[in-house]
Amino acid sequence: MWKIFFDFKSVFERDPAARGFFGIFEVLFTYSGFHAILLHRITHFLCQMHIPVIPRLLSQFNRFLTGIEIHPAARIGKGFFIDHGMGVVIGETAEIGDYVTLYQGVTLGGTGKEAGKRHPTIGHNVVIGAGAKILGNIKIGHNVKIGANSVVLHDVPDDSTVVGIPGRIVRAKGKRLDNLDHQDIPDPILIQLHRLQHEINELKKNK
Repeated sequence: MWKIFFDFKSVFERDPAARGFFGIFEVLFTYSGFHAILLHRITHFLCQMHIPVIPRLLSQFNRFLTGIEIHPAARIGKGFFIDHGMGVVIGETAEIGDYVTLYQGVTLGGTGKEAGKRHPTIGHNVVIGAGAKILGNIKIGHNVKIGANSVVLHDVPDDSTVVGIPGRIVRAKGKRLDNLDHQDIPDPILIQLHRLQHEINELKKNK
């Protein structure tokens, strides 16, 4: 439960709309993402105490209240921030590191083929864009950012950027990725098309 202090602090660090003295009350009373993680901290504690039924009931109330579905058994590190949050789904065996940011519509789900550990493990300082789907028992490294609407089905190494369907990795080694600027995310398909066009032009020159 002590992690909630870092969750609250992270809102002010990562959301420019939350500022000033009155911003404290705004976050406490109007931020569904903060409400969702607060209730999850409670349901997760009850789940760890092996209390039956009640954690799931509270998580369903959480879903009704916020539009965010987090299974009570999901493990979430400190400084967790859900921006807007409607439609976010976090599965039972998902594990999330510290200082992770999710935007609306993100799914950390299973593929339907696995038993046991069947949801993703997310590293520290990860940013996941709106509508992204991360599916299966895969590992997302530290300092990774995942572009909006990407579908990630395989492991992602540290310090990487992932975009597209299926997700393709664009490496950015040595650079800490604190924010997700969708305008600056490269398009790997467009890059490949440019390469093909360049090769065609070269072949035409050599004829």
